[in-house]
Amino acid sequence: MGRQTRHVTVAQGRPETLGAMDETNLRAQATIDLAALRSNVAALRARAPRSGLMAVVKADAYGHGMVPCARAALEAGAGWLGAATPEEALALRAAGITAPVLCWLWTPGGPWRAAVEADLDVTVSALWALREVSEAAAAAGRTARVQLKADTGLGRNGAQPAEWPDLVAAARAAEAAGLVKVTGLWSHFACADEPGHPSIAAQLAVFRTALETAERAGLRPEVRHMANSPATLTLPEAHFDLVRTGVAMYGISPVPQVGGPAEFGLRPVMTLSARLASAKRVPGGHGVSYGHHYTTPGETTLALVPVGYADGVPRHASGTGPVLVAGKWRTVAGRVAMDQFVVDLGGDSADAGDEAVLFGPGDRGEPTAEDWARAAGTIAYEIVTRIGTRVPRVYVGT
Repeated sequence: MGRQTRHVTVAQGRPETLGAMDETNLRAQATIDLAALRSNVAALRARAPRSGLMAVVKADAYGHGMVPCARAALEAGAGWLGAATPEEALALRAAGITAPVLCWLWTPGGPWRAAVEADLDVTVSALWALREVSEAAAAAGRTARVQLKADTGLGRNGAQPAEWPDLVAAARAAEAAGLVKVTGLWSHFACADEPGHPSIAAQLAVFRTALETAERAGLRPEVRHMANSPATLTLPEAHFDLVRTGVAMYGISPVPQVGGPAEFGLRPVMTLSARLASAKRVPGGHGVSYGHHYTTPGETTLALVPVGYADGVPRHASGTGPVLVAGKWRTVAGRVAMDQFVVDLGGDSADAGDEAVLFGPGDRGEPTAEDWARAAGTIAYEIVTRIGTRVPRVYVGT
C-alpha cells in the first residue's frame, strides 16, 4: 500500500516531518489513509464510467486535509475539484494545484476578481452574481469561467425555474460580450440518499428542462452535473457529464440504509485515536466528570482519553460514545468535557500512553464514524468533518 512515507500536519496546517514531530508521542491523531482515498475514487469512477468525476474537498476535505486529499484524488483520476467557498478554491491554487476547480458559495462583494485571475470556475445562481463576476472579468481583462446553478427543488442556492430563462439569457449576452464563458450547468439533489423518494424524479425532470432552456438560448457548456455521492452510487440516470463525490470519497456510505461502505467498494479514510492520559483505580460510588451523570458501580479502573469537544468529539455522545480501549469496546462514562473524557474499564487494566481508538475502518474491531453518528444522533459526515485543528493529521499511503 506504499505506507513508507508518512508526515504529520499540525494545527497551523504546516507539514512537519516525523523527525520534527514523532507520531508515537502525539496526544491524539487523525490518521488519513490516502491509499484508501485513491481506491475510493477508483471505485466511484467505476460507478460512473461515462462521466468525469469531481472530487469535493470542501471543509478541509471533510476534515481530512484539503490539499493532500485533493492531490490524491487527482492522482486517482478525478478531473475536477469542488470547493464550497472561494477562499477554499483559492487555497488550492495557492498550493500549486492547476486542475479545474469549481466553487459555489458566494456572497455579494466576494473575491470575484481573484477567482477570475486564478482561473476558477465560479457558480452563478442569480443576476447579481452574474453582474459582479462580469465586472470582475472586465477589470481583470480576462474571461470568467462561470457555471450556472438551477434550483430544481432543494430550496438552497440556484435560480428558481421562473428565474432561470432570464439568468440564461443574461449569461449568454455576457458570453457574447466576451466577459464570461459558461462552462457548466448544474443542480443538487435534496433526497438522493433516500432511493425512490418522489423528489428525485421530480428534480431530474426540472433539471432536464433547465438544460433544454439553456441549449435553446445558445449555451454550450463543457459539463452538466447533478449527481452527488448517493446519486453517483444509486442513480445512473443522473450522472450526465460529471458526478460530484464528497463523503463517499472518504469512505463513508451516503446511503447507509442501502449498504455500508464495503458494500459500495469503499473504505473509511480517517482513523481517530488518542493516547491515554491516565488510568487509575477508584472505588465504587465514585462520580465521573461534570455533573456526576455517571457513578462507578463498583471498584474499577477509569481511563482518561485526552480529547473532548474542543477537538470535535460530540458532547451529545456523553454516556453513549464508543471507544476501543484494551481490546474492547467501551462507552464514554459521564460527560464529554472540552479536552477529555473518561471510560470505565471495569475489571480490565490499562496504562497511561496506551491507545484509545474512537473510530476507524473497523478492521481491528474499533467503532466507525457511523457508530459515533448513531451515538450522537447525527450523521457520519459531521463526525469526521468536526474533528478540529488541535488534532494533527498523520498521512499514510502516500
